[in-house]
Order: sequence, then C-alpha cells, then structure tokens
Amino acid sequence: MTEIVAERKRTGLGETAAYSVTARVLHWTTAVLVLILIPLGIIIGSRLIEPWQDWLYNLHRSIGALVILVIIIRLLYRLGHAPPPLPDEMPHWQHVAAHATHWALYALLVVQPFIGWAGSSAYPAPIPVFGLFELPPIVGPNRLLSDRLLTVHMVIGIAIALLVTMHIGAALYHHFVRKDGVLLRMTTG
Repeated sequence: MTEIVAERKRTGLGETAAYSVTARVLHWTTAVLVLILIPLGIIIGSRLIEPWQDWLYNLHRSIGALVILVIIIRLLYRLGHAPPPLPDEMPHWQHVAAHATHWALYALLVVQPFIGWAGSSAYPAPIPVFGLFELPPIVGPNRLLSDRLLTVHMVIGIAIALLVTMHIGAALYHHFVRKDGVLLRMTTG
C-alpha cells in the first residue's frame, strides 16, 4: 500500500479517498454471501449431490433471506452516503462502467432474492432461515409460475456472476496495472 501511495504522491496524483468502515463492512458481507450463493446455486441446480439436495436448498434460501436484509441496509446506507470519488485520471468510460456495474449489481441483488422467494413459494417449498423461522409464502402454489420464476432466478444469477467477475477483474486491474489505489478504497481505506 505504501508503494502505491508513494507512487501517487511522486506523480502528483495524491491519495485516493476511501469508503467508510460501514460501507466496507456492508460491501464485504455482501461479497461473501454472493460468493457463497453463486456456487451453491450451481451445485443445487446441477442436482449432483442428491442426498444433500434439501439441505443445500435450505442453506441457499437461508443465505438468500440474509441477502435481502444486508442489501436493503446497504442500499439505504449508500443512498445517504455518497461513495468517494474515483480518481480524476481514470478515463471517462471507466467512470461510466463503474457506476453502471455498481447500480446493476444493486438492482439485481435487490430483485434476485425476492424472485427466489416467490419461486420457492409457488413451488411450494418452505423458506427456512437457518432453522430459526420460515419466511411466509409471497405467492400461492403454482408449479408453472414457480418454474418460470426459478428460470428467471437462474438467469439473474448468471448475470450477477458475470457482473461480479467484471467487478473483481476491474478492481484487480486498477490495483496491479494502474496502481491507482481504487481497490484500497474498499480494503484498507
């Protein structure tokens, strides 16, 4: 980190402002949950682990329910707290791509768990939350609707996986190639 800061000072770029501790905790909590949900969704969708299928579905639903809470808190926090500005030397198209990716992730992460909840409700399947309680169904039993909703859920999951991959790739590019401190804004601050 000190090498990057020293290089930025040497070249006159200054230091890059960091996200608040709250924003970083919410970001990394969301990241961990999503990075668990994506492979878990692939595993349960492939039906490769038949004896564990119900347990894995319930784990997926439980983590999805937690995402609802975390992403709503994160979005409300974000609406009240502007992120630190991106470095001025970043090309305009990267500013646009960063903002578009962030807002697309927010939108999909808000919609995705509700579609999964509705799809499970329509199946009908219980939505346990870590064995503590169950979420109530939000639609009535309808197997055709469930199939459609869960297909949309899968497509959105793929879109989220692609956006997350782009997001991680861009962060690593800024850290290792551009060395502009963008990644450090969300890690060490």
